[in-house]
Amino acid sequence: MFALILPAFLVVAALLVGPMVLLARISLNEYSPTQLMVEATTAQNYLNAVADPYYRGVMGTTLVMAFTCTALTLALGFPAAYRLARMESRWKSLVTVLTLIPLLVGNVVRAAGWLGLLGNDGLINATLRGLHITASPLQLIYTPGAVAVGTIAVVLPYMILTLSSVIESIPRAVEEAAANLGASAFTVFRRVVWPLALPGTVAGCVLVFILCMNTYATAVLLGGSQFKMMAPAVYDQFSKGMNWPFGAALAFILLGATLVLTVLGTALLGRRYAR
Repeated sequence: MFALILPAFLVVAALLVGPMVLLARISLNEYSPTQLMVEATTAQNYLNAVADPYYRGVMGTTLVMAFTCTALTLALGFPAAYRLARMESRWKSLVTVLTLIPLLVGNVVRAAGWLGLLGNDGLINATLRGLHITASPLQLIYTPGAVAVGTIAVVLPYMILTLSSVIESIPRAVEEAAANLGASAFTVFRRVVWPLALPGTVAGCVLVFILCMNTYATAVLLGGSQFKMMAPAVYDQFSKGMNWPFGAALAFILLGATLVLTVLGTALLGRRYAR
């Protein structure tokens, strides 16, 4: 059995673990304005990142955005996933394909589409001015709301597809039995569908949360230069500041925060499901 998984293990180790180990080593080096990077073994980059109020604020913004987008994606995705899972018509395959189509478009292209929709001369503002509802364009772009909308549009298909696959495994007869016993539609959802779909909910939320924590193109294009999240901050350190040790430390702080919150959230929801 081990011989069968050995090739895949070696590929993963070479393409994923190896670069991460190298990046971890870089994060322990020192930055030099003249030599760019001096080999050392110090945790000063991590301490500087944690002590800097600016980067604490960036991490706070990232966490708030990730939690908000995850919650809204779940609220929007669950009804759509339930409807998709319970479809019995011949159009189900088509609806599933339509759900997958946004995943075929890159994040940059989708963010550019939102620019055309939310910009000062975009469709929404042009419509509002054409109907004489507003005299001047609304500031829809380069706001946290624009980043949230763009991020939710990116991750929503993942949530829908993850939930629908789990809801499909819930026998419809269970819901019908609860309804026959006098349960209202809300009670059926709360006492039957939601507990049985909780594993899929956990998987969908974990996947969406990880994607939201690491969003880059959407944050840069829709948030503008004044809106900072961790992924763009990491890129800025590598590309603009040329401070590779500090950028690597920021990357591992982002990775650590994502892993810790993901594990804690999974454990809490899993304990609730067990009860």
